[in-house]
Amino acid sequence: MDRPPSPLIAQLAEELEPVRPIRLVHGLALLALATALTIGLVALWQGLWTGPVHGQAAAIFFIANGLIGLVGLASARAVVRMAVPQVGARQDGSRWLLAALAILPVTALLLAALEGNLAGHDHVADGLHCFLAGTVSGVLVAAALVVWLRRGAPVAPNVAGFYTGVAAGALGSFAYGLSCPQDTIMHLGLWHVAPVAVSAALGRIVVPPLVRW
Repeated sequence: MDRPPSPLIAQLAEELEPVRPIRLVHGLALLALATALTIGLVALWQGLWTGPVHGQAAAIFFIANGLIGLVGLASARAVVRMAVPQVGARQDGSRWLLAALAILPVTALLLAALEGNLAGHDHVADGLHCFLAGTVSGVLVAAALVVWLRRGAPVAPNVAGFYTGVAAGALGSFAYGLSCPQDTIMHLGLWHVAPVAVSAALGRIVVPPLVRW
């Protein structure tokens, strides 16, 4: 004997609207666009340093910027995946890359201590400029990731906020680093890594209220 449909269920069904499914490739495309636009804006604003093309860049330039870029990409990919509700997702890859990135400032400080220059820096003004510019350069990436997270339903908004900040700071620092001719471990290890730490803290505070559901 068939039961009559429940009025409550019928009412709820009437209010349902189709939702476009979230595809990770779309989130990655949005991230790629934001990163490309950031690099383009840096090129228009500062111009890209041609030293690496002419063999004038030290090895640490490629190591530091490459590692910073990898941290940004891995963290951003993790954030894109967080937009899809899932429980128990692990971010081991991003954590190991962050641990590897921490080697740069630790090495810079150790060398400064060995050289007796721990309390000073010969290029503080340049360093502060790179720190501020690298941090600001991550705004487009941060905005793109927040928009993507709001389309989905992240189950761990605090973690998503932290890695959004890491991704924005790292990719912003990487983009601006392409224009910076300073290629010493002291400069790159301190001032180009600092935006990652500061942006991670800001992301942890600012992003969660924007993406909670």
